[in-house]
Amino acid sequence: MNQYRVDGSLIIAVDHGFGNMKTANIVFSNGMAVYDTEPIMSRDYLFFEGKYYVLNQGHKPYASEKINDDDFYILTIAAIAKELRLRGITREQVHLAVGLPLKWRDVQQEEFKKYLLRNDHVEFSYCGNNYIVDITGCSVMPQCYAAVAEKLGSFQGLNMLADIGNGTMNVMYLQDGRTIEKKMWTEILGVKQCALLIHDAVLNKFQVELDENLLNSYLMKGKADVDEEYLKFMEETAKTYVQNIFLKLKELGYNSKLMKLHFMGGGAKLVELFGDYEPVRVAFNHDICANAKGFEYFCYLAMRKRRRA
Repeated sequence: MNQYRVDGSLIIAVDHGFGNMKTANIVFSNGMAVYDTEPIMSRDYLFFEGKYYVLNQGHKPYASEKINDDDFYILTIAAIAKELRLRGITREQVHLAVGLPLKWRDVQQEEFKKYLLRNDHVEFSYCGNNYIVDITGCSVMPQCYAAVAEKLGSFQGLNMLADIGNGTMNVMYLQDGRTIEKKMWTEILGVKQCALLIHDAVLNKFQVELDENLLNSYLMKGKADVDEEYLKFMEETAKTYVQNIFLKLKELGYNSKLMKLHFMGGGAKLVELFGDYEPVRVAFNHDICANAKGFEYFCYLAMRKRRRA
């Protein structure tokens, strides 16, 4: 476990996914249940500003703006709590390293920083421990690019990166490890779109509502304990979604003869399982914490550079 510090502050990365929250070491879903009294059935809850927030309660509905409500702020505090608990720390100075989709970063980053830095001092409880945290700053990184930050030197020639999260797919090009500024896109083509396709297709075909947990498990593993007729239909729909991924990438210039293609994020597994591609020209990174790890690394380098200037 890396521990990046600059000027006394511990850098903690938080990847605010549309399905899951990720730090460099921890993943939890972004759905919460809020109570005025202490929960009886769960210990995985945050007590903050007089409310109890039970974590890992499904998924928050998709919204392109992450600052429309307080949810992602509370989830950020929860992510800090989980990281500090993992490290055995209860009092700390924290610098946040976060990210936004490529296409939206320039427009949204200042408002996102303001949203996350609303309190420079927070006190909360998590899993029976009390925490005192000073939030000393926040750096906003580009998603997708951050996921390969430590390996840029290995990207020789022309490469296309496709980071498929729950809500969006970020796409960018690298030429010999360098970004091509005019070739970065954010598309609403995340895993959630595949889930909706399968859900609606099964509902229309069989008049049956698929359980959300069953569907999420299928999207992660490509397997489900259901009747063969249902399973075959789910597979056909997943293949259609992956075909749409490749069609979009071709719209954005993908040519397997001229470049290598790298998939990452939660949707990489779907492409690997249900895609039609040349294995020698396509690579997969299934570490869904890769962006968060990159946020920490990039933030550390940037802060060290500013410190020397």
